[in-house]
Amino acid sequence: MSLPQPDDLTSLVVRTDFSSDVAWEAVRAAVDSCDEYPQATYVSDRTYAGATVSALVDVDAAAAEEHKVAYLFLADEVTMAHTEHPLLAVDLYDEPGRTFRVPPLYFADISANLSISNMDFADFADAVDAAGVYRGFGKD
Repeated sequence: MSLPQPDDLTSLVVRTDFSSDVAWEAVRAAVDSCDEYPQATYVSDRTYAGATVSALVDVDAAAAEEHKVAYLFLADEVTMAHTEHPLLAVDLYDEPGRTFRVPPLYFADISANLSISNMDFADFADAVDAAGVYRGFGKD
């Protein structure tokens, strides 16, 4: 088994919480409204219901090299329940399992830079605030 591949120049957003279709649509709308170009490949497959970061790291590690994914974003319980809908960014390549939260407002910047390898996951993870949320550079 391997993770789905994102569309060209987009990032995977994997739904792991299926408690509310309304919340899922709100997350998608928030992400899509932040850029004129598509930035996300959405995966809403119950195969991933309740999937943990550790499990996804293991799935990616076991995948053939051509099917590995460097990073992804999870729409988990916190994403769905919180009014700001912060996605959980997950590193699968440099420091597998490293995470931080990102509100949809900043998703496009991260997705664009990671999808073209302009910046590394750590560049964003190292710029989070005290709560572990990325809100832009120099805003901690």
